[in-house]
Amino acid sequence: MIERARRYAVLGTGAVGGYYGALLQRSGFEVHFLARSDCEHIARYGLAVRSPMGDFVLPKVHVYSEAGTMPRCEVVLVTLKATHNHLLASMLPSVVAQGGTVVLMQNGLGGEAEIFPWAAGAQILGGLPFICVNKTAPGQIHHIDYGLVTLGAFGPDYAPQGQSPVLLQVAEDLQQAGIAVETAADLMLARWRKLVWNIPYNGLSVLLNARTDQLMENPATAALAEQLMAEVKAGARACGRDFPDAFIEKMLDHTRAMQPYRTSMKIDAEQGRPLEVETIYGHPLRIARRAGAQMPRVEMLYRQLQFVDARIRTVGKVATRA
Repeated sequence: MIERARRYAVLGTGAVGGYYGALLQRSGFEVHFLARSDCEHIARYGLAVRSPMGDFVLPKVHVYSEAGTMPRCEVVLVTLKATHNHLLASMLPSVVAQGGTVVLMQNGLGGEAEIFPWAAGAQILGGLPFICVNKTAPGQIHHIDYGLVTLGAFGPDYAPQGQSPVLLQVAEDLQQAGIAVETAADLMLARWRKLVWNIPYNGLSVLLNARTDQLMENPATAALAEQLMAEVKAGARACGRDFPDAFIEKMLDHTRAMQPYRTSMKIDAEQGRPLEVETIYGHPLRIARRAGAQMPRVEMLYRQLQFVDARIRTVGKVATRA
């Protein structure tokens, strides 16, 4: 095992946090995991990863059910769903070390600005995983395909920050753990590019009860996905962030080539969990509208998902009261 100066915390040991945190620990980093629902299982049996890159088990991990009991760490990976970001107001000040770094590994727009007041002066990075990974059972992670992480530094009003030393340092750590990394000089541009995939496939998979391969095999839904991507590109361009049309073709080709996949939003809907509707749809729509762009197909998707999300939350409240 290689000793490392930087300790890592993973806030949210779901599919993404469990996978990347496990890779970091396997490579020799000291990693501390927050796992609220399956903490006892992980403490007893560890974390198991099934992956086309090679299966492995970590029989012993540092795992906690409460953030307040975790040690302070130099790098904190936030892999909670954006619907739980309000919890970070109490978590981050107790976990991030002085002069540390918080990496927000979530979908959508605006998360870095939301957590900035709670980051205890830490440098904030945005982390954008392009990965197919699911948590199949307590402590069980199934990596299906891909795994690239794009890292960008957050600054006031999302102004491009370039390649900061902290950004490069975290990128090097992830690469040493076997994680493919690319760095982005403009975090906002990187987040718009990620939305090119997230907006069509997350929403359509929920509303049509379909995997990504099923969406791409049907000419009508494949065409709709491409039209939604074009609207996202138009929204980004209105906000001063543009990218070539070839990027849309690249995302379509990647999706055709990937293994059959249930998106994270589809799994959340199936399991009765609140959906990340605002960060993936609502916030980008409002930003684009203020910049003068209309995204009518995306807005229709947003309104439909609001209905689904409200129904899930209502059922959840009834079940809690019962």
